[in-house]
Amino acid sequence: MAQPADTDTVQAAQAYSANEIVVTAARSILPANALPLTVDVIGKDDLDQQVSISGSVTDAVATLTPSFSPTRQKLSGAGETLRGRSPLYAINGIPQSTPLRDGSRDGFTIDAFFVDRVELIFGSNALQGIGGTGGIVNQVTVGAPRDDGISGRALIQGTAGDGLDGDGISGKTAGLVQYKSERFDATFGAAYEMRGVFYDGDGRRIGINLTQGETQDSASLSLFGRFGYALSDTARLDLIASRFELKGDGDFVAVNGNRTAGLPTSAVIGTPPGVPAANLTESLALSLTDSALWGGNLVSQVFWNRSRDTFGGEIAPIATFQDVLIAPVGTLFDQSQNRSRKFGGKVSYEREMPGFEALTAIVGFDALWDRTEQRLIATDRVWVPPTDFRSLAPFAQANLALFDKVLRLAAGVRYEDVRITIDDYTTLATSNRVLVSGGSPRFSDTLFNGGVVVEPVPGIRAYASYAEGYTVPDVGRITRAVNRTGVDIDTFLDISPIVSNNREVGIEVKQGPLDASATYFWSSSDNGQLLIARPDGIFDVQRQRVKIEGIEINLAVKMPIEGLKLSTGYAHLSGRYDSNGDDVVDTDLDGANISPDRLNLAASYVKGPLSARVQTQIYLSRSFKGLVRDARNDFGGYTLTDASLRYQTGIGALTFSVQNLFDRQYITYASDTQRPTDNTFYFAGQGRTFTLGWDYRF
Repeated sequence: MAQPADTDTVQAAQAYSANEIVVTAARSILPANALPLTVDVIGKDDLDQQVSISGSVTDAVATLTPSFSPTRQKLSGAGETLRGRSPLYAINGIPQSTPLRDGSRDGFTIDAFFVDRVELIFGSNALQGIGGTGGIVNQVTVGAPRDDGISGRALIQGTAGDGLDGDGISGKTAGLVQYKSERFDATFGAAYEMRGVFYDGDGRRIGINLTQGETQDSASLSLFGRFGYALSDTARLDLIASRFELKGDGDFVAVNGNRTAGLPTSAVIGTPPGVPAANLTESLALSLTDSALWGGNLVSQVFWNRSRDTFGGEIAPIATFQDVLIAPVGTLFDQSQNRSRKFGGKVSYEREMPGFEALTAIVGFDALWDRTEQRLIATDRVWVPPTDFRSLAPFAQANLALFDKVLRLAAGVRYEDVRITIDDYTTLATSNRVLVSGGSPRFSDTLFNGGVVVEPVPGIRAYASYAEGYTVPDVGRITRAVNRTGVDIDTFLDISPIVSNNREVGIEVKQGPLDASATYFWSSSDNGQLLIARPDGIFDVQRQRVKIEGIEINLAVKMPIEGLKLSTGYAHLSGRYDSNGDDVVDTDLDGANISPDRLNLAASYVKGPLSARVQTQIYLSRSFKGLVRDARNDFGGYTLTDASLRYQTGIGALTFSVQNLFDRQYITYASDTQRPTDNTFYFAGQGRTFTLGWDYRF
């Protein structure tokens, strides 16, 4: 007669089963616990909860991830990092970044309403090709409907600051309709959001960054479509299209702050010059998948992506765009626009090896073509010359399970063949009108990864890994800044790729009420990339040796009270670079390149129709030390608390959220740690903000 299972064993097995999550960004159908990686998945409910508080996917990821930088609360995400390096943003695996001239708008390319979950892979790796030196933030869009008929979702919400100021009121409406009939399915959706200005904890308007762009005083429209056809019980064709556009309204102009007096940059009603900053992204992807092709899993995709990042401009005596051959000093206005177009394809095939099923192998090939330029749209000049990027990359991965999956060994290799092509061009007058000889330098590298996973009992595992990440520097910032004669693109080493080496060891416990993890990581790059701010606020790129290390600890416990869970997370990061070329890392990375240490605390409650969460982020103070430093850029730290309440009624769910619950007045991390003499860049963070929403699904 069968014996009843031990209760602890059953709970452990249930916890293990629940966490056998497949992360598509890992390019494998193996569950996350089989991979020697630090991974996290933000599910739909948690994502919607965070977006109702802060308004964007980027803010949601930054809030929940201790090793992610606090966001700038602007349209630009320049300097926002994961584990001290830039992450790769992707939608269904399609890269959203424009690495050749990084406009830092890749966090705003689709409305969160259409995102089903966010997959996070931490640390440098080449799983998705170019760009993942800090990790991967993959936004997986809503899937195909499962049942025949019509289904959908509608959302209406409003947001206001603590003072209920009329110009600070925001609103959003979104809808999604899905239809399925046997093998065919279709999804259509639209989301429109109008944002007012933001107010800080002292009740003052937060300053407008006219050049880099704002999410405040703006409107966005996001369109989404998905069409699928089941070729068989295991094979599918999917066509996914999206378009996202965010435009500034241009109703306010900036008012300088006063750093000495502690007065933040503000805004008053006015009309800024030129066209307001904007962001436009369009994507189209066709995928063919078959989970049982010759006993394995085929994933293939071709995609096209186009973006237009419009930046604001200004008239100033020392403006970057000044040229006395066009207009007298102090009279010339101009503004720039990034224009990027990419297309590519991905294919991979994974299966257990016949006769040796303990070994799972993946082979694949990625190809990417990208063309990017940055033009001055008022005078039709070229600032960043048209730059073509081509990457061809075959790869292979293997995962060997031993001793009934107690021990797993993983290894992989990827060969990157990259070519960058730039024609002859002339720099702007402020870079001495230098003629630069074009060229087509070609770079190649073999990137390795490997690791081991030990899982002695279900739900408890330890792992160690090594992985190499690969990206190109911000070629546009480098090429536009050339100010000396004799430079030839074919031999200009500053545009050579960045290879980062990531090592980490970690342990995870997912047993019963406990979900805990601890990771120690360190990474290095011999020819890394630093953002260095010039006096005019434009960032240049320096290539330096960089080393980063850190720890991240997360703990969540389900309490004896049904539905109550307490959680905490902590991250400590330390990064240094070689400031004088002597091959010794001697200076701390500053706030434009690394995040502060942070402690997260949260309590959540879910029971029946009610769910609630209170969360606190404690950003710890930091002093930046080394041969090159400015004490004025040291970070003072701050603490923020948010809350959210959701109740499911018979006609939809009502949500009430509060950002910055205690109305804390603070200067954002980016502003507190950069450009200490720039009173146009002294931005406060948002004060207490309320959001009320109604979410109906049918």
